[in-house]
Amino acid sequence: MTDADLDAIIHAPARLRVVATLAALGEGDELSFPKLRKLLDMTAGNLSTHLRKLEDAGYVRVVKTHEGRTPATYLALTPRGRAAFEDYTAALTTLLRGAGA
Repeated sequence: MTDADLDAIIHAPARLRVVATLAALGEGDELSFPKLRKLLDMTAGNLSTHLRKLEDAGYVRVVKTHEGRTPATYLALTPRGRAAFEDYTAALTTLLRGAGA
């Protein structure tokens, strides 16, 4: 196994942090954009860029709504994203143990 076997979409450090944080939620749970931004200490623009890449891959579901008159964005891993993260962590564990060498 090589690092080429790791999912390049998840492997970027910022996206890995996003996916790991969302994976810690229960299945079907969501996190608001401001809460995720604060947890990860990322700028809104940087987080948005990484979320778009994850959304385009089908790993993250982005729901835009309103709470009263205020726009609100909620994020969650899709089943595909959860499976990709599980595959990623399994591949990384194998790589770190040297089983693929």
